[in-house]
Amino acid sequence: MAGASQQFPRQFDGGQLIVASHNEGKVAEITALLAPFGLDVVSAASLGLAEPEETGTSFVENAELKARAACLAADLPALADDSGLAIAALGGAPGIYSARWAGPSKDFAAAMRRVEDAVAGQRNRDARFICALSLSWPEGHCETFEGRVDGTLVWPPRGNHGFGYDPIFLPTNATETFGEMDPDSKHAISHRASAFRQLISACFRS
Repeated sequence: MAGASQQFPRQFDGGQLIVASHNEGKVAEITALLAPFGLDVVSAASLGLAEPEETGTSFVENAELKARAACLAADLPALADDSGLAIAALGGAPGIYSARWAGPSKDFAAAMRRVEDAVAGQRNRDARFICALSLSWPEGHCETFEGRVDGTLVWPPRGNHGFGYDPIFLPTNATETFGEMDPDSKHAISHRASAFRQLISACFRS
């Protein structure tokens, strides 16, 4: 869903780009996806930028909010991610509150136990990861794209790769959870990679 303020997506002209996140796992994944483009990538955390309050009601709103906040603070283009796990049996929860289910200490082991407790006794284990990526320029223009990957929940958690809820998410037609997959395998099918491919196709010159 490219920015609606112009007919054609705005092109990114290169140079320095902020990854507007303090989540080390997200920063690492996005930096790896950007590596082929030779950009000067810096994280919001490394610049000492504050984390804005996520007041949006959707992944898209929160991604744009975070990208614009980093742009305003550093006067540089910024790429922000908002993503989470949506569970069918829980009406889409935790959704945009996925990180908050881990608490102030970002304890995702506790968050995964909370998920398992919430779906206990439920036959439907369908879930999906959703990611919105927003590329923003300092004057406020955003180009935003959303990717998804479907799967099911497993218990107990499996694997030590990835981050967040990855060890309990088994993508459709896969035999390994995101927590068991090596990074390249996850990048090939993940929600973040899907959004990223749309972003690159629209905003980066081939």
